[in-house]
Amino acid sequence: MIGFTLGRYFFMRYAVITTWILLGMLGLIFLIDFTEFSSRTSGMPGFSFSSALAVSALRIPMILLQTVPFVALFSAMATLVSLNRSYELVIARSAGISAWQFLLPPCLGAFVFGVLVILLLNPLAAHGYSYSEVIEAQVRSKNSNKVSAFSAPWIRQKTGDTDTIIGARAILNRGMELADTAFFSLDSDGEIVERRDARRAVLRDGYWELTDVRRFKDGEKVEAIAEDRVPTNLKPEFVQERLARPETIPFFELPSKIEVARSFGLRASAFAMQFHSLAALPALLVAMTLIAATVSMRFARLGQSATMILGGIVAGFLLYVVSVLVKAFGNAGIVPAYIAAWLPAVVAMFFGVTFLLYKEDG
Repeated sequence: MIGFTLGRYFFMRYAVITTWILLGMLGLIFLIDFTEFSSRTSGMPGFSFSSALAVSALRIPMILLQTVPFVALFSAMATLVSLNRSYELVIARSAGISAWQFLLPPCLGAFVFGVLVILLLNPLAAHGYSYSEVIEAQVRSKNSNKVSAFSAPWIRQKTGDTDTIIGARAILNRGMELADTAFFSLDSDGEIVERRDARRAVLRDGYWELTDVRRFKDGEKVEAIAEDRVPTNLKPEFVQERLARPETIPFFELPSKIEVARSFGLRASAFAMQFHSLAALPALLVAMTLIAATVSMRFARLGQSATMILGGIVAGFLLYVVSVLVKAFGNAGIVPAYIAAWLPAVVAMFFGVTFLLYKEDG
């Protein structure tokens, strides 16, 4: 049985390597995102160096959240390879410690890492990304008030005899606020009778509150209005289900959002998928660690096979691709959310355990 001191040593090695990889990823993500955002918005009147820094800094946690499975994979591989090269695993084996015993600290570290991601990184990413969208909307709204039919989110509402089609360039505040919006009012024959372009639209109780509005009617002069209202019977839960990104809602708020949305007859598949994906993240990181172990525990005197290491990276990448693919089915409601979230992690974990059983125990 592995002792507490040795187990703590292996655990701390994994934690230190994971921290360094996270810091490296953080710096790389910030540099790439800041360069890309600056190149796209530097020509806009609302652009400033401080706003670009703020947007990139606020978006880092969200982008980093997407790389967490690969961080766990590379951390486990780097930890095991470094222990192997220094012959520490050889000494542990010679002392009668099995592979399952010295793999326990990295697996425990991966599990703790996943829990910390859910408790700390996810809320930070959700709130940070929401604030970054507000700043980006302020930068872009000074440049244009146009709505692209190909990229803008659209939603339709019916109030009395009037249908209104709503489009927006950006969604803010989890769907409760729209930037650079266009409201098209249709008559009973489906003809456009009025159009309102607003810099900002906020969903209130029973109406949309528009600011900085330009109103168009056939045969009439364009009218500029500081504030206007458009009646609506849309509920916040419906708007959030249709427009809000599930990634912008923290983990502990998702169950209540799902329950309320379903009480209005909505499926809330995207919210449920996001919740179960985060809940299954610690298991997925443990699976990544086991996959890393299948290619990183050869004796140093035999050399580390580049082909085997590359195979581990490819296997981890395939697991990530399958997880994203199955998540898309879960978002669409084709597969139950809990199955779509947990199945890839469980299958990958069984694969890693089976391979290690065959390799270590014959």
